[in-house]
Amino acid sequence: MNVRLICSAFYALLAALALPHPARADGLEDYYKGKELSFIIGFDVGGGYDLYARVLSRHFGRHMPGKPGVIVQNMPGAGGIRAANHIYNIAPRDGSVIGMIDQSLPLQQLLEPESMKTDVTKFNWIGRIASNSAILYAWHTAPVQKIGDAFKDELIISSSGGNSRMMSNFVKNLLGMKFMIVTGYKGTNESRLAMQRGEIHALTQPWSALRAENAQWLAEKKINLLMQVGVDAHPELPGLPTVVELARNDEERKLLSFMASGSRIGRSILSPPAQPPERVAALRTAFMETMRDEAFIAETKKLALDLDPISGQELQNAVIESASLSPAMIAKARQLAGIDARN
Repeated sequence: MNVRLICSAFYALLAALALPHPARADGLEDYYKGKELSFIIGFDVGGGYDLYARVLSRHFGRHMPGKPGVIVQNMPGAGGIRAANHIYNIAPRDGSVIGMIDQSLPLQQLLEPESMKTDVTKFNWIGRIASNSAILYAWHTAPVQKIGDAFKDELIISSSGGNSRMMSNFVKNLLGMKFMIVTGYKGTNESRLAMQRGEIHALTQPWSALRAENAQWLAEKKINLLMQVGVDAHPELPGLPTVVELARNDEERKLLSFMASGSRIGRSILSPPAQPPERVAALRTAFMETMRDEAFIAETKKLALDLDPISGQELQNAVIESASLSPAMIAKARQLAGIDARN
């Protein structure tokens, strides 16, 4: 027997095994071909989350192996918690479901863990489309014309999502602003109609969505921009204060930065926990390819939507980091957000 020949054959086999295995890629192609991805949105049709999600849905599938279709399903309820609980506990864990939920849910899990049946650190985070520079704005007839007026005049705010509800309560209690917070409207569309009818004075929306959907209101000065409800100021809004800038000392600044941390999660995509890793990798790769897709970028520009993407792994790390906060800070934030008073 030729030992040299046997050794050569053995090393050739090892080298072949070290190469990327085409069966795995083919397996993904076969798995997704002819299928439809379910895209669950935690809010009603017409708001900022819905707008971003529907634009993504029109481009995402062609970057997936097998080019599956994407079916959008709106699942409003409990400020996005209903959708989060469904994706975490009920949705198939097979790479066929993605979702977009309220940016505040990682924060809400720390402040109100009893309200959720999830662990946000165990979702597979797929990627962020854009950070969220949300704006608190009021109808032009409201008694509050600039944010400083809210120290003396009542401002009735619709808070349909968990983030806006917690932040409104927090700012009210920390800074002493005269906010009356209404939670009965299902989403942005209902809240805007209520504002026009005079039932409420104000609501929050991402700046990109507000700019895109209500350009006429801005041009005709039908609304007044009161403040930016996020950590970072938007470059298009010089002079409009951020909520963090309202802090009067270092402790208030730390607390407000903590509460506004959801703005950095923004409009992000996730999928259920405990899935086959190669399918999670395929979703993450398709997401980043969509972010570079010329047709996708052109559509977001046409709709005046901001793009500020980060990868799934970077987003996963950010969510894990946001969940590791001191008990003392969490306890203080719970008190100021009005959570302890409800229990």
